[in-house]
Amino acid sequence: MSEFSEYLSSEVVVDYADGLISRREALHRLALLGVGAAVAAPLLAACDAQRADTAAAPTGSPSPAPTGPAGPTPLPTQPITFAGPQGRTLQGAWAAAATPRGSVLVVHENKGLTPHIASVAGRLAAAGWSALAIDLLSEEGGTAKFTDPAQATAALNAAPPGRFVADMKAGIDELLRRNPGHTAGAMGFCFGGGAVWSLLAAGEPRLHAAVPFYGPFPDGASLSGSPNAAVLGVYAQLDDRVNASRDAARDALRKAGLTFEIVTYPGVNHAFFNDTGARFDPEAAAQAWTKLTAWFGEYLT
Repeated sequence: MSEFSEYLSSEVVVDYADGLISRREALHRLALLGVGAAVAAPLLAACDAQRADTAAAPTGSPSPAPTGPAGPTPLPTQPITFAGPQGRTLQGAWAAAATPRGSVLVVHENKGLTPHIASVAGRLAAAGWSALAIDLLSEEGGTAKFTDPAQATAALNAAPPGRFVADMKAGIDELLRRNPGHTAGAMGFCFGGGAVWSLLAAGEPRLHAAVPFYGPFPDGASLSGSPNAAVLGVYAQLDDRVNASRDAARDALRKAGLTFEIVTYPGVNHAFFNDTGARFDPEAAAQAWTKLTAWFGEYLT
């Protein structure tokens, strides 16, 4: 099982443990990811036991009511196609800044290129950075082909991980073609955050800034092949699963001699930036937006 496969499977288990999906839905999603009932049932049973142990624990103050997405009102995006590796055609959502300072590749979560991810590209364009939200399911016909988000996740799981890196590199090509004379960066969320780490590990000297949001760091990866990237690693305090690789990411950044900062937002969980999800935290999302745009303002021109 690849690191991406392990991550996608663990994400289902954590969603079940946090009560975001039913047992039936968890078994459905795990089956699509190739995890049989003999393995899945004990995993979910362990979650049930953990829930019982913590059911009486105080939950603290309730989270504030969502107040809307972080950042400015997004500019409209347009669907585009562009040249991919080996003669393939890739899809994405493009948002052009009126006066671009640089450009950003936006990499989606495990459900593919959703309207939420497209809106992030639009918000970046409104803030001054032209952005391309890439669809890593282009080979399968695009995210829109899947009516069940779990099927989209399963398709990502079935794809060779090396394809994602090649497609993201083609996305950088397209950014530089559409916005010549400016530097390029990348950001991604969850699965996409891990993909951005993988892009850095594969070596991409054209990247001048990278912002992986709560993405797993590849085991044993070196980042020395991306010497120009200033990296802002964004984490959530309650996201134990992804935080387990945070120290490895920090060590790799130091070893590569990269400019970097690791930020962990207190009291929030995985996917806190996603305003369409149950873990959305508007205050932390707003703080993260301010941080990432300041980062791009310094390193992406």
